[in-house]
Amino acid sequence: VEEALTAMAQAAPSAANAGPVEAPISDSLKIDDLKLELGYGLLSLVKEDENGTDRLTEQIKALRRQLALELGFVMPPVRILDNMQLEPNDYKVRIKEVEAGHGTIYANQLMVMDPYGNQIDLPGQHTTEPTFGLPATWIEPALRDEAELRGLSIIDPSTVISTHLTEVLKANVSDLLSYANVQSLLSGLPKDQQKLVEDIVPSQITVSGLQRVLQSLLNERISIRDLSTILEGVAEIAGSGRSVMTITEHVRARLSRQICAANLGMDGTLPLLTLSPQWERDFAEAMHGEGEGRHLAMAPSKLQQFIGAVQTGYERAAQQGELPVLITSPGIRPHVRSIVERFRPQTVVMSQNEVHPRIRLKTVGSI
Repeated sequence: VEEALTAMAQAAPSAANAGPVEAPISDSLKIDDLKLELGYGLLSLVKEDENGTDRLTEQIKALRRQLALELGFVMPPVRILDNMQLEPNDYKVRIKEVEAGHGTIYANQLMVMDPYGNQIDLPGQHTTEPTFGLPATWIEPALRDEAELRGLSIIDPSTVISTHLTEVLKANVSDLLSYANVQSLLSGLPKDQQKLVEDIVPSQITVSGLQRVLQSLLNERISIRDLSTILEGVAEIAGSGRSVMTITEHVRARLSRQICAANLGMDGTLPLLTLSPQWERDFAEAMHGEGEGRHLAMAPSKLQQFIGAVQTGYERAAQQGELPVLITSPGIRPHVRSIVERFRPQTVVMSQNEVHPRIRLKTVGSI
């Protein structure tokens, strides 16, 4: 035993010779809300110029400002760091340490795309644009003038990343609205609206309940910037065991002008795809339960039939040059949306209650 203790004592470094004090293990448990990891071949994108700035960082700052105005709350900062485990020209976007997007770019080249989606015959490396999956080509900067003469879209590497980051954040924005964010939004309201907050939080709805309502709105890319109108809608219906879904649907009706304005066509009308009376009945009959337990129980074969009908309806609308919203009755809207988002996440599903009376409508088809 004495020999073992002696060996351990000799192996252990003395306090005098010990290296720098390590950070507490608990520090390693902290996670970043948003992280952009770069392969070593992309580190030049964050190299500061003579003014102490770099294009990628400035674009990300501008992106956060843009999304704050567009969505109604300030996104957490994006931590940019190198990852030597990545391929040199690869990058990854992580949300709360989980990969949410990745791509491959070339720091010293330019990405060019044909506006009509045609193949590009300039010499370079053919690829797929990481955000929307469109055909693209990486070319040398010396070919820039030739690309401009051919009417091609030219995108620098930093813009490729910031565009991809924008879409990743929009697709996952509800996950980034924290409890603390909601508290900050409430405390940031003007003094004349603080009485409204006092009247409903927490007597009618808790901060976490309001967080879920706001997340539901953001999940369908509805801005929460008009927080006072949202709170007024909550005050009208919250309490008495109302479910978050019921509260959210009522709030959406209060935001009808905003929702309609965001989906107007070039001619100023709201293009609609209506749900046929038969599908309305099918969905209504497939609803079971009440309150938070209310759910859709439709046969898989019927769901596949519905998915096919929606895809056909939107293909026909696209042939007319239209991008319509899908309109349903209020009772089934969230359940129709939960199905549609699985195969058409960008499709807007509105209820009849969300159509503002002063909006001009244009029906382009029926499903």
